[in-house]
Amino acid sequence: MSGMLGTFEGAIAQGILWAVMVLGVYITYKILDIADLTVDGSFSLGGCTCAALLFQGVNPILALFIGFLAGLAAGAVTGILHTLFEIPAILAGILTQISLWPINYKIMDKANQSISQDKNRNEIKNIFMRFQEFTGLELREATLVLGLIIAIVIILILYWFFGTELGSSIRATGNNPDMIRALGVNIKITKLLTLMLSNGLVALSGALVAQNQKYGDINMGTGAIVIGLAAIVIGEVLLGWIKNFGGKLFSAVVGASVYFLIRAIVLELDMGTNWMKLISAVIIAVAMAVPVISKKIKTRRMYAESVEEDMVKEETEC
Repeated sequence: MSGMLGTFEGAIAQGILWAVMVLGVYITYKILDIADLTVDGSFSLGGCTCAALLFQGVNPILALFIGFLAGLAAGAVTGILHTLFEIPAILAGILTQISLWPINYKIMDKANQSISQDKNRNEIKNIFMRFQEFTGLELREATLVLGLIIAIVIILILYWFFGTELGSSIRATGNNPDMIRALGVNIKITKLLTLMLSNGLVALSGALVAQNQKYGDINMGTGAIVIGLAAIVIGEVLLGWIKNFGGKLFSAVVGASVYFLIRAIVLELDMGTNWMKLISAVIIAVAMAVPVISKKIKTRRMYAESVEEDMVKEETEC
């Protein structure tokens, strides 16, 4: 029983690290209404960049920051393709994602890189191991606590940023681009900045995951966009009553944790990780279909009540 609890605790910790990626997906998907497919590539970019730097003996915190900058660059490429050359956002994301695969390989000069030791065979103490030494917690607990601290700090920063004039302009771009353009705001710039910020967070998440699992892999971001969308949907289902923007960001973190908890349960049932792809697809499809079906049922019910009232009114008049 204690082993299962430990597994679930580890799954939640892993989910919180991936939640940073989910926050990036939330920005483009919920604010700009764009499912940015750059995510799969930029997640790997952050992880590969961090792994390559750690192997060279770079400070873990600096490696995270450089991974974040790499994600900004990837988002900028997608943003330029979309805004300057007017390539549809989905296609622009696909082009960037494909282009990042050989770049990620070149960064490490191999398909995957272990970062338990650097090139001089010295032990690499990542930020989670250092936090463990500082707090005296077990590594799994240290990962959970530090991941939660990082997620909360990012939520606070995003909440502050989207309350500024620039952040409000970005939110308005997603709600009503024609209106914000009429007010003199360059929506191409707001879209570019949003895609950069989103992919920066995604790459940061990849760097955190790479440090946690002690290796970087060019395929580590495969399916990241599906995980992100599924986590957002789960969070909205569980905490849909929260209307505050900060609360919605927090619900994305909760959704990511629940998603990885579900995955842990699937693994405990010996169903295999491949079933998670089907489960993710079902979760997204059902969550998106339910509001539409509910709206249709409500509309039909209102129509039926309206017809019934008209019939009663006609009988009364007669």
